[in-house]
Amino acid sequence: MRVTPFTIAVPDDALTDLRERLARTRWPDEINDEDWAWGTRGDVLRELVAYWRDGFDWRAQEAALNRLPQFRAEVDGIGIHFVHVRAKGGAGRPLLVSHGWPGSFIEMRGLIPLLTEGPDAFDLVIPSLPGYGFSDRPTRPGFSPGGIAALWVKLMQGLGYARFGIQGGDWGAMISASLAQQHPDAVTGVHLNFLSGMFPRAEDATASELAYFAARSAWVDAEGGYSHIQGTKPQTLAFALSDSPAGLAAWILEKFRRWSDCGGDPFRAFDRDDLLTNIAIYWLTGTASSSLRIYKESRQAPFTVQPGERIRPPLGFAAFPKEIPHPPRALLARHFDLRRYTEMPRGGHFAAMEQPDLLAADIRALFDAVG
Repeated sequence: MRVTPFTIAVPDDALTDLRERLARTRWPDEINDEDWAWGTRGDVLRELVAYWRDGFDWRAQEAALNRLPQFRAEVDGIGIHFVHVRAKGGAGRPLLVSHGWPGSFIEMRGLIPLLTEGPDAFDLVIPSLPGYGFSDRPTRPGFSPGGIAALWVKLMQGLGYARFGIQGGDWGAMISASLAQQHPDAVTGVHLNFLSGMFPRAEDATASELAYFAARSAWVDAEGGYSHIQGTKPQTLAFALSDSPAGLAAWILEKFRRWSDCGGDPFRAFDRDDLLTNIAIYWLTGTASSSLRIYKESRQAPFTVQPGERIRPPLGFAAFPKEIPHPPRALLARHFDLRRYTEMPRGGHFAAMEQPDLLAADIRALFDAVG
């Protein structure tokens, strides 16, 4: 596997085009909605778009990202972008950390010093999913969580890691669980802060399991519209998100607010520049369209476990209180070698950005225990 260093270098004309599009935003009318019950609030988005146009410094963010050791490698004909940070003290424990939608590799920046420094540190590999960020945009199907899991094994082994730990949230969790299921001998341990939608309902399901299934069903009914359209007709939505940066920001911002432990104000949980850097990566790389396809891919080739199936690598699970409904301890224990289940005091779906210290400590505790 050929690995080449990578530097982010967005052309000036792309930034000029972005500012011009933001200035020409056509704003819709709206219902007066303090609680975002109808969707993204216009006044909040207008302020964010104004800052994106006139105050946000992409070049400063680009320079900061380029201080990370970034690379590209071709794996099965697909160019994969990744950050590879080695442990400060020498050979570290290899750990692959995967993001999801609407996140990116930048979610993990706060984890890097917490996991690569100190005793028993890690060698971190943080890839951009196919179709996301600075990875290639596949023009063929086959990149379900299971398909990406197979790519990740080849990537890690191409980097010299025959066995490695894995961590993820959102799609990164589904990819990690699929990797552990399909390639257990390559996995030293699995740490997740999300998992959903792949469990059979056992005849002897506990009260906590039944409550989870009910909560998840209610959540899908109330909040799952985005997932249904992205999983059925992603290309239709892609035309809008690829043409309007304000529309893209509205689509992503609402999820960062709704899924985080922010008390209704996303800027309490996230730095405004960090949020815009994440959104800008989707815009500047033209991946608003390709990033949606994993939803349809997953419907066509879902990650599931069968009744009685157990996934062998040891699992640690961090349950953040403002997460999308997460499986209880009993349900995970049916299908995994569950070693840790930590009820976190705060935090939500974007745990690596919201609570990096809590997440890093729990990751360390799992891998310290499993060796």
